[in-house]
Amino acid sequence: MEISRLEITNWLKQLQNNICVALENEDGLGKFTVDNWEREEGGGGITKILSNGNVIEKGGVLFSAVHGKAPEFLFTQNQHSVLKKIKNNNNLHFFATGVSIVIHPINPMVPIIHMNVRYFELFEENEGEVNIINKWFGGGIDLTPHYIVEEDAKFFHSELKNVCNNHHPSYYSKFKTWADDYFFIKHRNETRGIGGIFFDKLQDDDCLNFKQQFNFWKDVGLAFAPTYVELLKRNKNLSYTEKNKQWQLLRRGRYVEFNLIYDKGTQFGLQSNGRVESILMSLPKFASWEYNYTPEHNSLEEKTLKFLRKEINWV
Repeated sequence: MEISRLEITNWLKQLQNNICVALENEDGLGKFTVDNWEREEGGGGITKILSNGNVIEKGGVLFSAVHGKAPEFLFTQNQHSVLKKIKNNNNLHFFATGVSIVIHPINPMVPIIHMNVRYFELFEENEGEVNIINKWFGGGIDLTPHYIVEEDAKFFHSELKNVCNNHHPSYYSKFKTWADDYFFIKHRNETRGIGGIFFDKLQDDDCLNFKQQFNFWKDVGLAFAPTYVELLKRNKNLSYTEKNKQWQLLRRGRYVEFNLIYDKGTQFGLQSNGRVESILMSLPKFASWEYNYTPEHNSLEEKTLKFLRKEINWV
């Protein structure tokens, strides 16, 4: 049976609700505010924001489903062979839906986390008839600790590896490498954090058929809440100093740099006339930049910087 847009969007809305409940329960104080919005060119979304909780300083769990004429940049910036062949088709439209999450905690011993699961369609529309030309799933989860704790890093990657191995034996290695390469701050020559998994354009191929890709994609989304709640439980009550808070602000600054310069989701949202408040939800409430900061020798800060490199085998 064909997987429909409606099935996918309804599943994503339920995922958004379930994750918000799990985060509220673990925070113990904060509640998500709900902001329904519409996109003038077509579609809209539900933005849920939690601010100033016990654990979460600023967190967003966003659902969107937007559609319209396929924007020109989709063809000029994308090397996908199908898109290159059909760029002169004036009847091309797109449909995109997904859930995006970024959580910035209060305690610097708790890591920042990001997840995105998305679905994209490119189709022709003539006199009310829809012909889907291409469709795919994308997404991933990555972790950005302010202080890298090896035990937590191993747990995080083990959870993702288990999800991948349940569907295809090559997926964890392949998608971990993709994340290492994607979440890399080139001008700093460092990774954003400890990576995770990242994938795009999953469709019928030699690995899995479309239904199987859908099931894998859903399991990635379902892994978010239990994995991050466990990390919150481990670290949310740890003590910290003002020095730790200042380091947290510097690491948040790196997070901002990546999202504004390199993140493709941010670029797509802004170039497709997306909702700016939702697109920039990923930015922390506070961040800082200190000129030529060098951590003390043998400090936890220096240790963390040494871990910010590609191809570390955490599991």
